[in-house]
Amino acid sequence: MTLPEPELHYVLDVLPPGRFPFRRWRWELWHGPRLLATGWRTTEQHAERALRTAASRFAHRVAGVYPLRPEATAVLGAFRAGAPVRVDCGVVTCLLLPRRAQADAA
Repeated sequence: MTLPEPELHYVLDVLPPGRFPFRRWRWELWHGPRLLATGWRTTEQHAERALRTAASRFAHRVAGVYPLRPEATAVLGAFRAGAPVRVDCGVVTCLLLPRRAQADAA
């Protein structure tokens, strides 16, 4: 039996300088109009990992299975911000699409 692959939308941006003396990357994970998770990290790689972990938790919940290690995700190909990416979450996979492209098309 093949489970349907959820399509999620993401935003990954560097925040403008503020009162903190270091760069910060903000990430958001969306399913349709619903914001599932958001946060910020000090490196782009850590923001990508947080985004993939949140996507893994959602994909497992949709499939009705419990993730043993939601942070153990693999990107099929390379994660390039602003490009579609397929994430292998173990039992399930999910497709992450950039939200900006979706909003511009509407």
